[in-house]
Amino acid sequence: MPKNTNTPGHSRLTKPNKLTKQHRIALAGVATLGAAALAFSAVPSDAGTTTTDAASPAKVAYSTEPIKGVKASVTDQLAGASLKTEAIQAKADAKAKAAKAKADAAAKKKAAAEAAAKKKAQAARKAKKAASRSSQRVKLQPVAATTYANNLNGWINHALAIMKQKGIPGSYYGLYKNIMRESSGNPSAVNGWDVNAVNGTPSIGLLQVIQPTFNAYHVSGTSTNIYDPVANITAAANYAAARYGSIDNVNSAY
Repeated sequence: MPKNTNTPGHSRLTKPNKLTKQHRIALAGVATLGAAALAFSAVPSDAGTTTTDAASPAKVAYSTEPIKGVKASVTDQLAGASLKTEAIQAKADAKAKAAKAKADAAAKKKAAAEAAAKKKAQAARKAKKAASRSSQRVKLQPVAATTYANNLNGWINHALAIMKQKGIPGSYYGLYKNIMRESSGNPSAVNGWDVNAVNGTPSIGLLQVIQPTFNAYHVSGTSTNIYDPVANITAAANYAAARYGSIDNVNSAY
């Protein structure tokens, strides 16, 4: 068993540690109580209340000013933080408001631009349509009236022009050969001896047409007088086209 080297009645002491705040407060309290005890024992017994007063420990005054200062400092910091937060929020609100105003202005500008573009496009389409109608419209030019000689050649040419407009087939030669065979080119010729004359409807004119046939195949735009050379030719050619396909196919009495 190891030999105890410690002095009897003494505990082993380690290296003194640094006193804590609680240790200091405890020691201060012990010192105060010790001083009070000494003062009490040194006073005579007849001192009465005086001894009590003298022995009473002095009251320790605790100031609340530091606490008030700390409280005021915290309050100021909170107030400052609140103001800073409000300033940040106000700045954010102002920024959002400005952004919204900018977006609204941009949207309004875009809508105006789209409306203008739409209006321009409509105007362009309208102008294009008007130009198209103008280009399609046939410009009527004054056409000098064609004049035809008042003879067999003129009558045939005039009749051919009308037949072309009306879609009636026939040629100059087809008309000429039949006219010469039927009337020898006399627009006032009348056949008073054939069966038509016996029936009361004699053949009349350049192509010897009877009145009922003339009336049935009369070509609009020509005279209604059966003796008119052009009216007589066109009515006869119209009848021949319906019955024979064309006046060119007629080579005898028809």
